[in-house]
Amino acid sequence: MTALITRDELLAEIKAGTVTVVDALGGEYYAKQHLPGAIALVEADVDRLAPTLLPDRTAPIVTYCSNQACPNSQRVADRLTALGYTNVRKYAGGIEDWVSAGLPVE
Repeated sequence: MTALITRDELLAEIKAGTVTVVDALGGEYYAKQHLPGAIALVEADVDRLAPTLLPDRTAPIVTYCSNQACPNSQRVADRLTALGYTNVRKYAGGIEDWVSAGLPVE
């Protein structure tokens, strides 16, 4: 199972610029709102787009989706790990937790 990151830890890493955040919802959900600086990458596109979007396989990456019940972030994390990414974590609370805490979105 993918290691988890808390909201506060993720906020600190976003502010420090030390993490790449991956929105596993994509499409209209990503267009509506996403975490600051997040890139959209859905499970079906991971194999094709990850080498370009995420060229450093050792860089810190955090995946998220809508909430704890949403499986997308784990699926994307699993695919990234299978492709050799070594520092992948998941923000289980997702955008619902982020927004409910009053944190900024793009």
